[in-house]
Amino acid sequence: MSYDSAAWGALAFALSILLGVVTFYRWRSRGLAAGLRGAGWTVLPVAAWLTGVLELAFEVGQSVGDWAVDLVFKPSVWLGIVLAGVAGVLFGAATLLGNRRAEEVPASDAPALGRAGRRTKPAKGAAAIGDDDLGDIEAILRKHGIS
Repeated sequence: MSYDSAAWGALAFALSILLGVVTFYRWRSRGLAAGLRGAGWTVLPVAAWLTGVLELAFEVGQSVGDWAVDLVFKPSVWLGIVLAGVAGVLFGAATLLGNRRAEEVPASDAPALGRAGRRTKPAKGAAAIGDDDLGDIEAILRKHGIS
């Protein structure tokens, strides 16, 4: 057991003792259910220490804190945020242009194009099945006054 591990263990046991005292008083004032719930919270710090989650939680907290300090004080982080915004605008513009292009050429008038702009042949029986299904759908829509 290293010194570092002993320090984390001491922290875990101190938290458990503190939570145990709080649990005792809650059990006395609020009853058994509150006491059992508190007992569950009381053993969690030791469980977190034994599984390594206690140290991990502190490392995550330290990393988030370091990132927040960098966010405030480093211009390069702000440049990264601006570039991420530019990327978002570019993706949005590409989507809008792609949608506009799809609206300009209706699907019924456009030839069936595959990769590299080559015409593709429909699968056998696909036209007959597709036309029959579309006819049924169009009839249902006309029946409900939708055109």
